[in-house]
Amino acid sequence: MIVGILFLLTFVTAIAARTLFGPVRDASNYITGPDSDAQVGLGAVFELALIVANVGTAVYLFPILKRQHEALALGYVAARLVECTFIAIGVVSVLAVVLLRQDLGDAAGDGTAVVERALVAMYERSFLLGPGFVVGIGNGLILGYLMYRSGLVPRPLAMLGLIGGPLIVASGIAIVFDAVEPGSIAQGLATIPEFFWELFLGLYLTFRGFDASPILSDPSRPRP
Repeated sequence: MIVGILFLLTFVTAIAARTLFGPVRDASNYITGPDSDAQVGLGAVFELALIVANVGTAVYLFPILKRQHEALALGYVAARLVECTFIAIGVVSVLAVVLLRQDLGDAAGDGTAVVERALVAMYERSFLLGPGFVVGIGNGLILGYLMYRSGLVPRPLAMLGLIGGPLIVASGIAIVFDAVEPGSIAQGLATIPEFFWELFLGLYLTFRGFDASPILSDPSRPRP
């Protein structure tokens, strides 16, 4: 139940933060524009809550998943930490724009606008590489495989992760090489299986819990 709630919390915090960061992401010159510092600051709080929830899912799942495959379970923890690192880089980039606004305001020159655009670009790329790439490896491939093999959740549900993970990774690589536009229909379609995998997993674990599995009845049983 705790893992399920944490997964649902990642949805709420990620969507809220992305929305609240809108004034920085969408403005051509946030530093000299309307005051939205409080909104952006609230978005940063949601991002920090997202980091805590991400780490929580890895910490609570590791003792269970390592009974199926310890190396992959550790890999899932590592993937979550890498994802959180990219999220933290994005938060710092956005807060740096807010700090420039507070320090310079109307006195900002053309050079400051260039710095602002660079910081926003850093946020967007960190979002792409973290939630838009590493998630496909961690939550998609690794977690999907471990859940599929262990039978902790219905296997058709786990297949969503095994399908969605590679699609997320492929779309992220395509955007880096400018083959797909960020926010395009192609990227949106690629995220659908992963989106529903994590959403259904959160709901299933919150209201149903793990299914009966040998790794639950025999905690000491090692797996290769």
